[in-house]
Amino acid sequence: MTPSPSSPSSPSAAPPSASPADRIDVTVPAGAEGERVDRLLANALPDRSRSFIKRLIEDGNLSAAESGATIVEPSHRVKPGERFTLRIPPAVAPVPEGENIALSVVFEDDHLIVIDKPAGLVVHPAPGNLTGTLVNALIAHCGDSLKGIGGVRRPGIVHRLDKDTSGLMVAAKSAQVYDGLTVQFAARSIERAYAAFVWGVPHPGAGDIEGNIGRSPRNRVKMAVVGRGGKPALTRYRTERAFGPGAALVECRLATGRTHQIRVHMAHIGHPIVGDPVYGGGATRSRRAGVPSEALAAASALGRQALHARLLGFTHPATGETLRFESALPPELEALSGLLAGTGN
Repeated sequence: MTPSPSSPSSPSAAPPSASPADRIDVTVPAGAEGERVDRLLANALPDRSRSFIKRLIEDGNLSAAESGATIVEPSHRVKPGERFTLRIPPAVAPVPEGENIALSVVFEDDHLIVIDKPAGLVVHPAPGNLTGTLVNALIAHCGDSLKGIGGVRRPGIVHRLDKDTSGLMVAAKSAQVYDGLTVQFAARSIERAYAAFVWGVPHPGAGDIEGNIGRSPRNRVKMAVVGRGGKPALTRYRTERAFGPGAALVECRLATGRTHQIRVHMAHIGHPIVGDPVYGGGATRSRRAGVPSEALAAASALGRQALHARLLGFTHPATGETLRFESALPPELEALSGLLAGTGN
């Protein structure tokens, strides 16, 4: 029988059912105890590859039907009678469409474009954010020159910023420049500096944070400094201003470019980014006592991590020119700085 969301598909699991079509319910049959959940689902859904199902699980699309708890470990061992709900996100269009989204262009020529990305703008389409991204804006702005540069899904994108991190990004408009920038990022010759407002004041005031970054063993949705596996990561920090004992403005420079690197590394040394919804938690009672109440209110209402990519420097791959750009703090972070210093309104 050809599997479908509402018909049996494998003798190793109870018949999956789905309503609506992007939700598939599977019950573990007797005799399957101890089996990996990704293998069980792959057997139940032979029209889907195991690697595809594994990615869905790691992205948080599998839940226990009874408790609703999200399962992000493909190696989760199942029990007889256990029921799972797998959500399959809608297919993403193979080629993003251009959208008329305003861009803050810092520099542009025939080869590349540097933009100042606002917080809240996703860099490229992905499940959950299929439209309204920087890629959609770049396609509309740059036209056909962007097609095929660095891949269909992320044309021109050689690096990224988190959705709620603001600041400078460069995108390529030709294959030559894409390759040239990629080489510079790999060689760590790109100059990148971030302004980060953190809880507490780091001691020492400057230093290197080294530690492999990989999926957190306790929460696979998050990244963490891990003792085994992961990828090498190095962040250099320097405290620029202490706002009493409760908070500080720190400059972070990336020697590597891992997912959530600055956020993970600063949290790892006990000074998470102010407003970070994932890696925060550094606003202890003693630190809060040293911060003006207006600043605490502003930090709570920020709605984003207080992290801004303020400096970007590289060699233009086509002209050989050294380019260096700086971006001022966006208004909400400038206001936070003033309130932390006790000088804001």
